This record gives sequence, structure tokens and C-alpha cells, in this order.
Amino acid sequence: MAKQAKPKKEKSIEETLWDSANKLRGTVESSEYKHVVLGLIFLKFASDKFSARRKELIAEEKEKYLEMKEFYNMSNIFFLPEESRWSFIIENSKQSDIALRIDTALHTIEKNNPALKGALPDNYFSRLNMDVSKLAALLDTINNIDTIKDKQTDIVGRVYEYFLSKFALAEGKGKGEFYTPKSIVNLIAEMIEPYKGVIYDPACGSGGMFVQSIKFIENHHGNKKEISIYGQEYTATTYKLAKMNLAIRGIAANLGDVAADTFGRDQHPDLKADYIMANPPFNQKDWRAADELKDDPRWRGYDVPPTSNANYAWILNMVSKLSENGVAGFILANGALSGGGEEYKIRRKLIENDLVEAIVILPQNMFYTTNISVTLWILNKNKKARTVQFPDETRNYRDRQNEILFMDLREVGIPFEKKFIQFSEKNIKDVTQAYHNWQANLSQYKDVPEFCYSASFEVVVAKDFSLVPSKYITFVNRDENIDFDDQMKALQVEFSELLQAEAQSKNDLLTVFNELGYGIKL
Repeated sequence: MAKQAKPKKEKSIEETLWDSANKLRGTVESSEYKHVVLGLIFLKFASDKFSARRKELIAEEKEKYLEMKEFYNMSNIFFLPEESRWSFIIENSKQSDIALRIDTALHTIEKNNPALKGALPDNYFSRLNMDVSKLAALLDTINNIDTIKDKQTDIVGRVYEYFLSKFALAEGKGKGEFYTPKSIVNLIAEMIEPYKGVIYDPACGSGGMFVQSIKFIENHHGNKKEISIYGQEYTATTYKLAKMNLAIRGIAANLGDVAADTFGRDQHPDLKADYIMANPPFNQKDWRAADELKDDPRWRGYDVPPTSNANYAWILNMVSKLSENGVAGFILANGALSGGGEEYKIRRKLIENDLVEAIVILPQNMFYTTNISVTLWILNKNKKARTVQFPDETRNYRDRQNEILFMDLREVGIPFEKKFIQFSEKNIKDVTQAYHNWQANLSQYKDVPEFCYSASFEVVVAKDFSLVPSKYITFVNRDENIDFDDQMKALQVEFSELLQAEAQSKNDLLTVFNELGYGIKL
């Protein structure tokens, strides 16, 4: 009997869109076409919401208000002039000037809605000179999506999340910094529990930390109106991604007036945040000139962070912005756990000030931009005994002053996209449960070999203020040199950068001699 063919799995909306968007490749770089695709999805979503509100006004016999933006804004809906509506774009999708029409539509929406200032792609479509037939095919695919049909499912948010992930994967090493893998963001949110107050991200990328904070509140029956969001992003195109990503979800946020460097132009100098979630650039070099920012108030009480690496500048920026009971969860390269010089002095002071609550080492291959293992830091300005009323429960915290929880997750996680690792929901639940049991000093918490260890201040002092988890956690089944691979990979990256810097210096020197008329032959 002939073997019956398996029915083909129907593609999801996200997969269909991705296939259609991929047809733009070749003429448009992935770093560019993410703005093209996400801009179009935003336009469709805004139009669907606008059309639904328009029908409501007609049903309420308020036709005279149909072209008044106040009657849309009052329902948190963007007003769209006729040339910005999706129906107008589709009617003209086969025209040779469709790219210009899309640029005009996006520009007009932004102009008519101050909340979108600086958010939408600016003149992308005309500038990229895309194939009209491929662009028309993408428009047809997006046209088939009813973005507001299912009230229970955040279709556009889901598409955005999928696309940001896929674009980060496509751009790979050295790029894709705008995206922190979702399971890492979930872990941070479940550990620091941002349920009420001010949330801040000093390097907010495409806004994933904020999105997950809101999801945490929804999952725990909290009130989104009790959260205020502040952020900053250096790259202009990524700043736009963040503003679009938040706008389509109806999340109000203050990301500063423009894209700007957090160190050189801090747009929230007086901010005090209850929660900080961040994934700043790893091992950022030359982040300030030698004589700049030496007296910056963010370092007050600590040594000035070295110019050679911004890791501790990011830490102190966040410490300076924590409220009296604030907690921060952020990702850094492993080198920050044990560096010398000014980094040692700052780390020692952080520990002496009892700010470090937990150090969690993550698996390799979680990030799309680097394969090295990295660390999640939890800083807490209130490790004392206290009671906190969460939306769905009351939690009693015991006194954990002068203690640090170390966790090793390098053997945790499940495969993802063949060569990557991500945390499953169970992984996240197990880790956060152990952490919260430790915080509450419950009998359920116990030091577990190869997983976790609660270190007293005296033990940390005896280890000379190192925060490397493997110096504290007991290892039974693993090689005692467990850090070898991580260290070698980190050294490989640093050595490669040193060689590149040496080659650049050589070229600069040769250029100077040639300009002086003293050519040198190698």
C-alpha cells in the first residue's frame, strides 16, 4: 500500500510574512528592510484601528466628526488622513510611484500624531529604490492580515516579536544589537517582578524589556496604568523601532526627545527608577574621551570607570538611577565579574554597599551576536526584611543583607534554531522559584551543587570580591576547569580586536609618512 503523504503544515502569519519580506533581499540589506516591513505592518495596524473607530462613529451617527482627529485620539487611535490610509496604499500598490506614496503616508501620520514623533521610517521606501513588483507582492501579503480580528491575540505584537528575532538572527554577529532574546527578557522580568512604579532601560534597543514588563503585569493581574516607562537608545534607526514597537502595543513611554548616547547626553538625569532592565553593549571601548565625564555625578562615591571598557559605567549609571527600594536586572559580559584596576575597586564598593543580590551565569549561544556565555546581575537597594503586596499575592522577604546568591545556568536550556539555546517556561519557573525562595529565606531553598550557592559577605571577601559563580558553587560532575572554554572564547574575541587595532595603527602611521613625502615600503 502506498505511503500516504503527510499534509503540509499551514504556515503561520509570521512565516508567510517573512517569506514575502525575504523576496526584498538582494536589493535591500536586512538591516534596512526590517524598517520597511515593520513600517508597513505598523501602517496596516494603524489603518485597521482607524477604520474600526470610523465605523463606530458612523454607527453613533457622528459622521460630522469623521475627519476630526480628536475623536480618534480620545480612544487612543492614531488619526490617518486619506493619503495615509491602507486602502489608499493598496489602490495604488501597482503604481510606479508606490514607494513615494508609502513614504508620504508614514510622514503624514507622524505629522498628525505627536506621540509618533521620531518613530516612523523616514524616506526609506523612495531611497532604497525597491523593485515595484516585489514591494507590491509584500503589500498584498500584509493586506490579507486582519490585525484586529482576534481581540484576545496580540497579532501585531506577535508579528513584531517574530520579525525582530528573525532580523537579529539574519544580521548575526556584530549586528542585531537591537534585540535581546525573548527567553532572557522573560527570565529578568520574572526575577525582578516589575509590577508597579518606574521602569528604566538605559540601552533600550527595540523596547523588548518594556514589552515583557507589561506582559508580566498582565499575567499577574496588575494595572498597566501604575507603570511609567523611561528609556534611551543611541542608534537612530533602533530608536524608531522601539517607538514603533511600543506604539503598536499602546504602551506610553518616554525614550527621550531623540536618539542619544546615554553617557554623553543623559536624557533622564534626575530619574529614580523602581525597576531597571537592560542589556547594554558588551565591553564597549572608548566610550568617553580620557578627560570627559570624570566628574559625572553618576560615579559619585565610586572610582571613575575606565575608558577602555564601559561595563562598569553602565553599572554605575544604573545604580545612580535606582530609587530607595529599586532593583535592577541586566546582562554583562563575564569579564566584569573579576576585572582588576578601577573595575575591582568599583565592584568591591558595590559589594561593600550591599547592592549585589544575585549573579546568574547564562549558557553560551543564547545571543545572536556572540556565542560567549554572559552574566545576569541583580542589584537590589533593599535586601532587608519587608512585605510586598503584588497584584496576585503577598510576599514576605526575609533579611538577606550581606549575602549574594550565585547561580550557574550553563547546563540549562533547550535548543533553538539549530545552533542557539533558549530557556523553556519550565527552566524560567525553576530558576525564579529558587531565587524567590532564597529571597524569602524559605526552607525550600537549599544550596545545590552545580546550580546555586548563597555566599555570605565574609566568604566573598575571602575570595577577594570576585563574583565568578564557579568560585562559590560546588561542582561534582563537571571538570573543575569549567571556565576554560568561556575564557578562551573571550580571549579569542579580545585578541582579534587587538590585531585589528594594531593593523589600523600601522595603516594610520603609513598614511602620515606618505603624506609627508616619505613613503615606506613593506
